[in-house]
Amino acid sequence: MSWLRRRPKLPASLRPALGPEERVLAWAPVGESQALVATNRGLWLPDGKKLGWHEIHKAAWSGRELRITPAEVAEERDEYVVLIDGPAVGFLLLEPGELPDQVRARVTRSVAYTSHHPLNSGGVRVVGRRVPGENGLSWSVRYDAGTPVKLPAVVELTGELVSAAQGATAPSD
Repeated sequence: MSWLRRRPKLPASLRPALGPEERVLAWAPVGESQALVATNRGLWLPDGKKLGWHEIHKAAWSGRELRITPAEVAEERDEYVVLIDGPAVGFLLLEPGELPDQVRARVTRSVAYTSHHPLNSGGVRVVGRRVPGENGLSWSVRYDAGTPVKLPAVVELTGELVSAAQGATAPSD
C-alpha cells in the first residue's frame, strides 16, 4: 500500500536544471521556497550546486538534520587525487521523505573499493568510486591527520598502494 502514501511530485519551481538522463529520485523541502533534490547523478543543494555521489565524503542523518561533508581536491597526482573534507553543511528537514535513505544508499553505492593502510606516521585510505555516467573508477586517497603527505617516501608508497588497488579491481580479460 506504499503507493497510497506516495510523496507529492517536486514542484516545477524547485526543480533544478537536470542534465541529460538525470532523473529525480527523492526530494525534501528546505524552508519554504527551496529543496534538496536527490537524482541518479547526485544531490542538488538549495543554492543550485550539485554534488555528484562520488563527491560526498560523509552524509549523516540525525532524524531532523541531514549533514553533508563534501570532498575537496587538495592535490592532483598522476593516477589519483588527494582529498580532504570540505566544510560540512546541514539541512533541517521537517518532511524528509525518502531523501536521507536515498543519500545514504547512493553515497555508499558509489564506493567500489576502499582500504586503509597504516603508515609509520599516520595512515592513508585508498578509495575507488563509481562516477555516474562514466566507465571505470575514480581513484582518490585521504590521509589520516598527522601523516606527512608531502614526504617523498609517503607519496611513492601511496602511488604503489593506488596501483595495487587499481590492479585488484581491473576487469579480467
